Amino acid sequence: MRKTVLTFGLISGVIISLFMIGTIPFHDQIGFDRGLVVGYAGMFAAFLLVYFGVRSYRDNVAGGSVKFGRAFAVGALIAIISSVMYSATWQVIWFGGFMPDFAAKYQAHVIESARADGATQQELDKTAAQQKKMWEMYQNPLFNFGLTLIEPLPVGLLVALISAAIVSRRRRTEGVMAGVG
Repeated sequence: MRKTVLTFGLISGVIISLFMIGTIPFHDQIGFDRGLVVGYAGMFAAFLLVYFGVRSYRDNVAGGSVKFGRAFAVGALIAIISSVMYSATWQVIWFGGFMPDFAAKYQAHVIESARADGATQQELDKTAAQQKKMWEMYQNPLFNFGLTLIEPLPVGLLVALISAAIVSRRRRTEGVMAGVG
């Protein structure tokens, strides 16, 4: 199990990390709203490796049959490895200064979105204060890592759940498929 989990987890992690790195130069063109769609699409694409990893485990390690619990465990571990790599990549980007104006631009976006939604000045001031506090906490590497980790991990676990449900179904025997069984 270890080899399958590491292989597919690392491949998925490289894909998700390269996708993040590859979109940084286009961040201003993509924008924050579309960035969510683009980012989660990239995560989903990387998490397709969860399905292939679970299937590979079933076919190559478990002898062609795997129970749901084991299939989910394999998929979840692949998703965790990939998500940790995603978060580690963001730490390098964030603390390495590759996006020095990200926080200021994001704060401005949040406040402008609230203004466009009709927020009062008092609500805007409260939003600005919340943003300031959040970005101060974001300077703590553990907080930053944890907050970043919860972006991809739920998607990966959902894909692991679906993959386990699909892959753990028993295969039909040839006799059953031919109508004999």
